[in-house]
Amino acid sequence: MMQSTFPLLSLAIWCPIAFGLFVLAFGRDENPGLVRAMSLIGSIISFLVTLPLISQFDKAAHGMQFVEKAAWIDRFNVNYFLGIDGISVWFVLLTAFITVIVVIAGWEVIEKRVAQYMGAFLILSGLMIGVFCALDGLLFYVFFEATLIPMFIIIGVWGGANRVYAAVKFFLYTLLGSLLTLVAILYLYFKSGGSFDILTWHKLPLPLDAQVLIFFAFLMAFAVKVPMWPVHTWLPDAHVEAPTGGSVVLAAIMLKLGAYGFLRLSLPIAPDASHSLSGFIITLSLIAVIYIGLVALVQVDMKKLVAYSSIAHMGFVTLGFFMFNDMAVQGGIVQMISHGFVSGAMFLCIGVLYDRMHSRQIADYGGVINTMPRFAAFFVLFSLANCGLPATSGFVGEFMVILGAVKFNFWIGMLAATALIFGAAYSLWLVKRVVFGDVGNKHVAELQDLSGREFFMLGLLAIAVIAMGLYPAPFTDVMQISVDDLLKHVAISKVN
Repeated sequence: MMQSTFPLLSLAIWCPIAFGLFVLAFGRDENPGLVRAMSLIGSIISFLVTLPLISQFDKAAHGMQFVEKAAWIDRFNVNYFLGIDGISVWFVLLTAFITVIVVIAGWEVIEKRVAQYMGAFLILSGLMIGVFCALDGLLFYVFFEATLIPMFIIIGVWGGANRVYAAVKFFLYTLLGSLLTLVAILYLYFKSGGSFDILTWHKLPLPLDAQVLIFFAFLMAFAVKVPMWPVHTWLPDAHVEAPTGGSVVLAAIMLKLGAYGFLRLSLPIAPDASHSLSGFIITLSLIAVIYIGLVALVQVDMKKLVAYSSIAHMGFVTLGFFMFNDMAVQGGIVQMISHGFVSGAMFLCIGVLYDRMHSRQIADYGGVINTMPRFAAFFVLFSLANCGLPATSGFVGEFMVILGAVKFNFWIGMLAATALIFGAAYSLWLVKRVVFGDVGNKHVAELQDLSGREFFMLGLLAIAVIAMGLYPAPFTDVMQISVDDLLKHVAISKVN
C-alpha cells in the first residue's frame, strides 16, 4: 500500500459534501442565481481535486494507493480507512465529472427549492465517492447506505406525478437488500478477530459453506443496486419519476456501486463461492442481456426504454466479472465507465425534449431533426453508442466482454453477442420514431434547438464517448495490474 502524504481522497469525498452543506445553509430561493453559481463552483472545484488522483497514479504499482488511515471508533476497531486502486480510481473521477454535468443540467429547469436540489446532488456525490474509496467494512456500509437518503429526497421532492411511490419503492428495495450485507460484515468482523479491514477479509481462509452464505448476503445488496434480473423492477419506476438530474446520477453512478461491490467484496472475500456460483450469476446476466433487451423494444416511454437498456448493459458487466479472465473483467469495468457517459447523455437528451414538450411518450414526437438539428446530431450519436457502434465507448466494453466470453465458453459468447442486435434494434427504432421523418405535430414544429448551456453539457459527454471509443488504452492500462492481482487472488484461492 502506498500511504498518501496529502489527503487527496478525503478532499475528493468531503469537498462536495462541504459545498453541499454550505449551499443548503446559505442558499435562498429569493436568489436562485447565486445558489446555482455557488453549486457550479463547488462541483467544479470538487472535480478538480480528483484530477491529481489520475495524474499521480502509479500504473505499475500493486495494491492500494493514496491510502489514508485514522482511528474512528476505537472500541470496535473501526477506522477511517481510504484507498484506491486501478479499478476504483476512474469511478471517483466519473462521479465528480457527472456531478458538474448535473448541476449545469438543472440550471434553468429547477425553479423551486434550488438550494436543496443542488445541495442534495453535491452531498450525494461525496457519499458515492466514499463508497469507491472505503477500505473499512463499516465505513463502506455507511457510505453505501447513506447514498439512499439524497436520492430518495431527489426523487420524492422533484419527481413526477408518482414520485412518492417510486421513491419509497427505490428506498425499500435497496435498504432491505442491504440488511443481510450488514450481517455478513459483522460475521467477517468477528471471524477476523475484530477487524473491519476489507483487505484483511480478503485473506481469511473461509470454508466453502461460509463463503456461499457470505456471497448470497452480499448478492442481496449488490444485485438490487446493479440491478440484476429479477430484482430490477424498481429501476424503471425510479427513472420515470426522477427529475433529469436524478436519472443521470442513478444510471451513471449509483448502479455502479453494486457492480463495484462484487469486485471489492464478493469476489475477493468469497472466491471459491464465486467460482461455484458463477454459472448462476452468468445465467442471470444473460437473462438481463437478452430478455430485458426485448422488453426495451416494446416501451412507449423514452425514459423507460433507456432504463431497461441500462439493465441490459449492466448485465454485460456482471457477465464479464464472473468469467474470471482479464479480458472479460476489464471489459466489464470499461462498460461501467462507458455506461456512465452514454446513459447519462441519453437521459439528458430526453430531459431536453421533456423540458420543451412535457412529454416522454415516443408517439408524441417525430421529425425532431427538422426543428432541432444540433440536438438530433447528439441524440443519434448517443443512441448509436448505446447500441455499441464501433468508435464509440459503448463498443469497447461490450466487445471485450464478448471476447472474454468466447474464451470462457463459445455458446455464452454467442448469446452475449445477441445483445448487440437487440441494442441496435431498440436504439435505432427509438431514433427513427423520434428524430427522423416528417414533423410529427405542431408542438414538434415549434421546438427550439439546443441552448448554449445544453450544447455545452452534451458536447462534453460526446467528447468523452468518442475519445474513449477511439482510444481506450488510458482506461485499460490503469486497471490492468489491479485486475490481474484480483484474478490471481481468486485463482489461487480456488486451487487451495
